[in-house]
Formats: sequence, structure tokens, C-alpha cells
Amino acid sequence: MRTTQELGRLGEHVACEYLRRQERLELLQRNWQCPEGELDIVATDRAQLVVCEVKCRSGPGRGSPLEAVTRAKLDRVRALALRWREIHDLNRLRIRCDLVGIVWPRSGPILLHHVRGA
Repeated sequence: MRTTQELGRLGEHVACEYLRRQERLELLQRNWQCPEGELDIVATDRAQLVVCEVKCRSGPGRGSPLEAVTRAKLDRVRALALRWREIHDLNRLRIRCDLVGIVWPRSGPILLHHVRGA
């Protein structure tokens, strides 16, 4: 059985690979932290900055992982994205906030749901 931290790390890895391969995003940073919080994934499609919040569940018993993302969490991600963009002097780029929900059951394939522009 995986710990919550292990599941989170594995989920972020799967999300990064998906975003890089399927969405053709260039990954800029993972787990960027500042005093106000953390961004799971920062990427770009060259036209805009894409910040992605990743939520994982070990099975469907606790509901969709995306249900765990509240309006307050999205507001915090947006504020952190603005700060990241300013610090890295990329103010010319628009920001898009995405969500990746991953359900990783004990058996069977993982399920990944990507929501663009949450």
C-alpha cells in the first residue's frame, strides 16, 4: 500500500509525462514553493504559461480527485502562478490553470482526467 506522499509523487510524475507527451507542453518546474504555497507543475505551450494542480486517489471510494479542488485552492493556484510569472520575468505570457485528476486503483489501469483552463 502506498503512502499519500508516495501516491502524490507518482501521480505528479504520471501527470508530467502525460502533459509532455500528449499535450506537448514544455515542463519548466515541478513543486515550486514560496511562502504562500506550492505549484505542482509549471509548463508552457510557448504561447502561454500553464500551471497544473495534480490530485490523486488510490481508488474511487473517496470520490473524484478533482472534487477535492475548491474555489479557494484554484484562487491560490492563480495567485501563485502570477507570482511565478513575475519572478521569472515572463509577464508577456498569459496564464492557464489546469487540473489533472488521477485515480490509481490497486489493480487495473490508472485513470487520468485533464481539465484545461479550470
